[in-house]
Amino acid sequence: MTSTSIKAAFYSIGFIVLLLFFSPQSFAQTGNVSGTILDQDGKPMVGATVRIKGTNKAAITKEGGVFSFNNVSVNGTLIVSHIGYTTMETSFASDKVVSVSLKESVAAVDEVIVTGVFDKRTRMEASVAISTLSAKQINRLTPTSAADLLKNVPGVFVNSSLGEIRNTVYSRGVSVGSNDGASGYYYVSMQEDGLPVTNATYVNYGPDYFNRPDATLGRLEAVRGGTASITSSNAPGGIFNYVSKTGGEKFEGEVRAKYGLEGNGRNPYYRGDVNIGGPLSRKLNLFYNLGGFYRYGTGARDPGYALNRGGQLKANILKRYKTGSLKLYAKYLNDHNGWFEFTPTVSFTDPKPASGFSPYSSVLLPSLTQSFLVNSNPNDIETYHSDNLIHSIDRAIGLNWEQRFGTGWTFQNNFRYSNKESNWNTTAVVYPMSMDNPVTYAVLGLLGRFGTYSFRNATTGQEYGSVMQKPNIINGQFAGFNFNVLNSNFPGKEISPNSFFFQPLAFSRNQVKEVLDQFSLTKKLKNMSFTAGGFYGHSDIDILGGFGAAQSLGTIQNNPQSVNITLTGLDGKVYDVTNGNGMMNIGAPQSAQKPVQDQLAFFFGHNWQMNDKLNLDWGIRYERVKVKGSNALAVANPLRSDPTYGGLDNNPLTIYDNANGTLGNQPGIDFFTYDQSMNTLSYSAGLNYKFNNNFSLYGRYSDGKKSPDLGFFNGLDTKEELDNLEPRNQRVQQMELGVKMKRSNLNLFATPFYSILSNVPEQVLGNNNDGTVYVTPALFNKIVTKGIELEGDYSFAKYFNVRAVATVQTSEAKDYQVWILNGNGAADDEIKDFSGNETDNNANLILNVTPSYNREKFYAQLNWSYLGARQANVANAFELPAFSQFNFAAGYDVTKRLQLSLNINNLTNKYGVMSWSRPGTFPGNLDRQGFTEEMLKANPNAPYSTVAIPARAYFLTATFKF
Repeated sequence: MTSTSIKAAFYSIGFIVLLLFFSPQSFAQTGNVSGTILDQDGKPMVGATVRIKGTNKAAITKEGGVFSFNNVSVNGTLIVSHIGYTTMETSFASDKVVSVSLKESVAAVDEVIVTGVFDKRTRMEASVAISTLSAKQINRLTPTSAADLLKNVPGVFVNSSLGEIRNTVYSRGVSVGSNDGASGYYYVSMQEDGLPVTNATYVNYGPDYFNRPDATLGRLEAVRGGTASITSSNAPGGIFNYVSKTGGEKFEGEVRAKYGLEGNGRNPYYRGDVNIGGPLSRKLNLFYNLGGFYRYGTGARDPGYALNRGGQLKANILKRYKTGSLKLYAKYLNDHNGWFEFTPTVSFTDPKPASGFSPYSSVLLPSLTQSFLVNSNPNDIETYHSDNLIHSIDRAIGLNWEQRFGTGWTFQNNFRYSNKESNWNTTAVVYPMSMDNPVTYAVLGLLGRFGTYSFRNATTGQEYGSVMQKPNIINGQFAGFNFNVLNSNFPGKEISPNSFFFQPLAFSRNQVKEVLDQFSLTKKLKNMSFTAGGFYGHSDIDILGGFGAAQSLGTIQNNPQSVNITLTGLDGKVYDVTNGNGMMNIGAPQSAQKPVQDQLAFFFGHNWQMNDKLNLDWGIRYERVKVKGSNALAVANPLRSDPTYGGLDNNPLTIYDNANGTLGNQPGIDFFTYDQSMNTLSYSAGLNYKFNNNFSLYGRYSDGKKSPDLGFFNGLDTKEELDNLEPRNQRVQQMELGVKMKRSNLNLFATPFYSILSNVPEQVLGNNNDGTVYVTPALFNKIVTKGIELEGDYSFAKYFNVRAVATVQTSEAKDYQVWILNGNGAADDEIKDFSGNETDNNANLILNVTPSYNREKFYAQLNWSYLGARQANVANAFELPAFSQFNFAAGYDVTKRLQLSLNINNLTNKYGVMSWSRPGTFPGNLDRQGFTEEMLKANPNAPYSTVAIPARAYFLTATFKF
């Protein structure tokens, strides 16, 4: 080849290389593209990811939802995504403004969660056992209470049979046992907008006194175990966060009017809800939401007055600005609520109300009033109104602040101040009391007041019977008491002979002022984030209460009648034991407790996206609970049994006003002070492997601690008690796996778990021969629960869908001892070991299945809930039977704005037992754990007491949206 040829070839090759280098793309036209990403309500979305398909170019939307690219192809396709929204593709042309609206994902695995995590993420990406309920799902239900909504969450046991308050909630066998209503949220945190409803809990005071679902509720997020140990306040069992609505970019509102018939169509129910929200500025950076409810309902068991009356008002104002947001919110709740007491019951295998009672029977006090002096103080006169029930008031104001500093730094702070009151004018522990039992007379302050007691109807004067109390003399020495029934026409003799219901006038004042604040600082890097923060809770508490305003007896029947008692003494004089209303021991002494709880926690969390599939998150939490307080326990009037003492009216023949006691050693009132601190360290770690957008797997181990609540300290009144105090922290260890899957018509979650609860205290109240009481030493036990939680949503046809949750579990009392009280006094008490038995109130199978039919204007659904058989106590004396409950709901859109809906709860009117008390009379009925299989076999037909789910109820709702 000649040199000329070589040169020609070289130039040709060079020319071709240049063409390849610059063509064809190099000669293509370029331009700019920009746009705005909005949500389905037209609200700008910050943080959405916008990618150019086929390239590695991407942008994150800024304030106002805007994005831009420079020097891109004239034509192409944008891929837009955001957590919790369906990914969309849209074409673009250069120098044109693009606007894309993303729709919320209907797949449950794509829901964004904020509870139980340190950063927002979807359920598919989170190694957390969490379930959510949307406002749409909630609106189709007619729940009895806030806790009632949690029946739609797997792994959670809910007992809402008592009514709107005093419910019991726990998960994965981390159980409060059989102590119904008194400490129902001991291991879990019920929250509103990310903070506990109340951070102070003690016996008969808890969060559901102040939490009501209404039209302002936007969604519910429920975390079982796991990260609850490190993301919540002293609540390793779970977090249940009720998230309020905020206003959108256009004005919207709704008004609901509900009319119902509870008690199988017997008792009226009225309710109205309202919610409005929208923008407050033309710039669409200031928004508001306002709403609330009022309702008046007699309840499923009519006591003769409204069991629930009152409502609440909630409001928030949200300010969004370029680098963050600020939300100011407030709530005012003013509500009166009662609860259903136990119904006399027969049959341990097929429980049903005893003769004379039905599922609609009430054993509460009739409507009555009674004035009394509080601790003999003439300047503190209270008037007890039985129809005031528990009067709960909550005044709260809060501020939620989020500030983005740039370069991945974000600060968040959630603050709330509240002033709560819970004032009791109700009754409790309504059980039979035998009129020929010395314990009855000791409780009523009548032991040793010898003579003949006559019992009559307080209204009609009808005589029920008479009993003589006289000393038992042996060889001239006093040897106890004898009780002889002279005549008997006592109602309810089939349930308990010679007996009446004990109906104390329960009175207490509870005021709790709280400051709660949680803050966090998060740094986001390319593939990981770090969060450090803290929680502070200050609760200043003032409690007054004890023996009640007075005591009374009622006939053993539906709607008991008050009983008048007279005593014909051995001296021949006639004494009025009760006043004309049937009240005795009026003005009984009230104890006072003034604890201050300071709770301080620091937490740290790390999230590491190790690659595009594997994510690690872990965290630790240190918590210090300091309780400093003073107690002044009530002192009974030492003259109350003196036959010459005249009481307040200076009349020795009127015994009913002799009880006025004092607070401590008046004057001066000796308060016993204490100062205790408890420290805990909890940790949790999880791995999530995302195989693809439709399938992921996670595993987690958590080690959480639970410090005793305030009830542990409220009875302290001696240095000896303080020196022997053992406030052990309980330990909750949990291991779980999670499988999350979605298909075009199926979402499925499966979570096997293993849970260990340690240091569970067991104590019992016993009776001495002189009528006083004592508390047994604490026994500390261990519970192990293992099972699987299932949650699924399946659309099997165009208009048909089924949602189901299930819990399959076994729960064992691994190391468990209880006290068996025999005769009066502690001398013959014994400890019995029930290790290896099943735990109580943990059913092996819990189901909640809801098939639904949905058209544009019409929906219908039938909810089936099944609660399997469960042991009545750790002694495994008998099983509470399994039962099913069916709830029906249907709705029709009459117009675009007006909808009518119908709900029927407990469609088959099933008497499903949720709680029980042992056979016998008060106060022995309270010792459920001490009732054994041998006792049952000795008297298998003995009447006992139960609380069942509410009877069938009908509700019709009209909703108007604008």
